[in-house]
Amino acid sequence: MLLTGSLKSLLPHVLRRIIRCNRLSISNTSGMAEGYKQANVVILHKSLADDFEKFCRANHGPLPLLYRSQPGDWKCPSLSSDSDIRTDCLQYRKYEHGACTGSLKSLKEYSEQLKHMVTFYLGCSFSFEKAVQKAGIPIRNVEQKCNVSMYKTSVPCYSISMFHCNLVVTMRPIPESKLGAAVLATSELEEAHGAPIHIGDPGLLGIQDLSKPDYGDPVRLHPGDIPVFWACGVTAVEAIINCRAPLAFTHSPGCMFITDLKNDNDDNVRSLGGVPQVHCISQDPLHFSVVSAETAQKIKTLETLIGIDPGERGVRHLQRQGELLGACLAMSHAGSVLITTGFPTHFTHEPPEENDGPPGALAIAAMLQALEKRVAIVTDQRAMDLNKKIIEEAVQLGILKKPIPLLSYQRESADSALMFLCENGNPGRPRFDHLVAIERAGMAADGNYYNARKVNIKHLVDPIDELFLAAQTIPGITTTGVGDGGNELGMGKVKDAVKKHIKNGDIIACDVEADFTVVAGVSNWGGYAVACALHALRCCRTHARYLRRAVGFPRAPGEAPWLPALPSVPKEEKLLKALVQLGVRSGKTASLEMEVDGLPFYNTHSLMIEKLL
Repeated sequence: MLLTGSLKSLLPHVLRRIIRCNRLSISNTSGMAEGYKQANVVILHKSLADDFEKFCRANHGPLPLLYRSQPGDWKCPSLSSDSDIRTDCLQYRKYEHGACTGSLKSLKEYSEQLKHMVTFYLGCSFSFEKAVQKAGIPIRNVEQKCNVSMYKTSVPCYSISMFHCNLVVTMRPIPESKLGAAVLATSELEEAHGAPIHIGDPGLLGIQDLSKPDYGDPVRLHPGDIPVFWACGVTAVEAIINCRAPLAFTHSPGCMFITDLKNDNDDNVRSLGGVPQVHCISQDPLHFSVVSAETAQKIKTLETLIGIDPGERGVRHLQRQGELLGACLAMSHAGSVLITTGFPTHFTHEPPEENDGPPGALAIAAMLQALEKRVAIVTDQRAMDLNKKIIEEAVQLGILKKPIPLLSYQRESADSALMFLCENGNPGRPRFDHLVAIERAGMAADGNYYNARKVNIKHLVDPIDELFLAAQTIPGITTTGVGDGGNELGMGKVKDAVKKHIKNGDIIACDVEADFTVVAGVSNWGGYAVACALHALRCCRTHARYLRRAVGFPRAPGEAPWLPALPSVPKEEKLLKALVQLGVRSGKTASLEMEVDGLPFYNTHSLMIEKLL
């Protein structure tokens, strides 16, 4: 029997010959024939072949199709010169009516049945191991001399006819400092499953215990390692089980067919999707997202645009680079978002609200709605009627597709916030994934709420801050604060800068933090920028693939049904006129004119909208 030491340097045709003679003392082909493509194998009756091919094309991430044979053809000339699929895998599995009925070293005894069967060769992540190692990244399962870990997930694949199943993934521990390099190295190899589909907590994929893989072996994480998950060809095994075909064969997981094809980088991937970047969007649960460098730069440009300080209040000292990108990545992954706004600065008027905040909140809500996320707004009980009218106007003006649920929050007991945010107060079942506060009065260190002139307006403000404080203790809820003066909810993250650089900052500074703090010259601009950034993310092929876990079909170039949800000058002009009609005043001047924060809509706010677009 041959030992494993020199197998990685042997040529594929030599390895196949050795496998054919049953002379290997190994259990998987990971690390063998470095730099050459390996393939998952599925063999099924010719009557099922067309639907299975469609299933592969509909789920290209886990099932990149390298070759489909003719019925009864045991060779694959485009992949190898001298192969015989009946003998050239280390081990096979036999399936009858969805049940695995045996493991086999050879399929020769089934030659008669194979005459009526078609073989599919599907790309394998073993193919990218050399590229990963070349990038200076350790392959832990090779180090530990074991098979890669494979897990069933809760992610459904796109179904075709009788073929349906959930995605199966491989997991490779990657040092956190090497995450970007791992994504870059594999994104160029689409026929080997391409870039990861998830980085971080396995629970987000429905995987409960990394020490108990469904296929393969458990692989130990080193200190500082992050679990990184790639789509896996064993997904095909699950599809074969579920379709309950009378007879089918697959490779045994980890025992791949080794081809003669070199793993040349897929040159067009980077030009199509851009160089990928990795960004952490949550610590609990640990969650990283992926976006192209081009899209990330576009969002940083949006952040720079809204950072001008027309009121010369010193807000540039509050700005932190990358907060808009982080906030929008978190919202992009969220399924349900809760938005709050409302700053009753005009305490001598009725209504006391200013008109900075609601337009930005509605811009965010409109885009989230168009992206098919669940959205709700929470506001002060005394302002429910006003906000209901504003939402109705937004629907009539075409800003919103449909009305948004309007909620209020009151503290009735110590666990009121938990009960509001989670089903039955269970932290394991949050109703919302992300909270957004935009131009919302924020609680200062002394427990009061102040406008920019140091006037305490606590009597007009419900304690919605408690939701943001509670969210800090609930895994799976992230938060964003959008503001322009430092006294808004979520600005606690920059409170030291507020106290140092903003007039009256030592008194008015909000003490409540958000995970992401978006600072703008006018808060509405921050809302418009969020909407534009969410649009840019969904148009980013790199991010869109990561969001859909590489299953299903990508959108056609130029197909963007959410495009009409972007803010526009005509829509925002009409909305501001409606707010004036409802008595909602400009923040700085309290005037009922076409202005926000004392700045004219025309040639100031309208120009900002055009620049962002």
